[in-house]
Amino acid sequence: MVKALRFKGDKKVKKRKRTTDDAAAADSGAEDASGPSVKKPALDREDDNTTAKDDDEEGWVNADCLEDISGPLMFTITAPTPVGLSCDPTTGQTFTSALSAADNTLATAEPTGVHQVWVATKIHGTDKHSFKSAHGKYLSCDKVGVLSATREAIGAEEEFEVSLLPGGGRWALGTVRGGFVGVQETGGKAVVRGDGEKVGFGEEWVVRVQRRNKKKKKGGEKGRVKDRVSRKELEEMAGIKLDDDQVKVLRKARKEGGFHEALLDMRVKHGKHDKFAY
Repeated sequence: MVKALRFKGDKKVKKRKRTTDDAAAADSGAEDASGPSVKKPALDREDDNTTAKDDDEEGWVNADCLEDISGPLMFTITAPTPVGLSCDPTTGQTFTSALSAADNTLATAEPTGVHQVWVATKIHGTDKHSFKSAHGKYLSCDKVGVLSATREAIGAEEEFEVSLLPGGGRWALGTVRGGFVGVQETGGKAVVRGDGEKVGFGEEWVVRVQRRNKKKKKGGEKGRVKDRVSRKELEEMAGIKLDDDQVKVLRKARKEGGFHEALLDMRVKHGKHDKFAY
């Protein structure tokens, strides 16, 4: 095979495999010089596709099912402009602060800082969630309805029941004492409290989640959060074989509260307890 002449000092040219696009470009070389078509290399197009995909996963969208309540999120409300539930990293005090909204609506609201972002975690064995601030403290509501984020551990006051309101798109945030988190106007100032007696306009939140974390809805029952726990799951948590009455007791406790206590009581009665039990 005859090789091309090379001279001392010539730079070595890296060879690359001929692609289908290269062949097509070579075949179209007969085009006139006034407007030849230039095709992008395949690698460039792949980079463009990757960038477009990354762009699609960026940004914030509305949560529309309970499965979406997981990971970083914002609680937003109109009062009267888009604001988000925020937290002072030094004092743990909660308040509302303005969001970045392209058209001044909650549908385009995005955070202006980490003080407006909370990390949601579903509490095992319950239908409740905890919300951790960017500085590692949990959102809490005391007996008089004052919200704060100063505690590093989860207790009853750090548990919240998140409910999708009829019509979809709006959420209610219930506290352990049966109140609702909302925005009340006090002295011309919007104040966040957790002692609302019922869900009104001031207690209807739009929850915004990161697009990349949003759960895709599937047809039928798929993709929905399971409201009913199976016998097998209960038996795995209890560590014993359960009869029908025991299953009913645990399911009722899971729905109405006191699930951990009922589970522990059942384990103790059947000799399956230890210091690390539920």
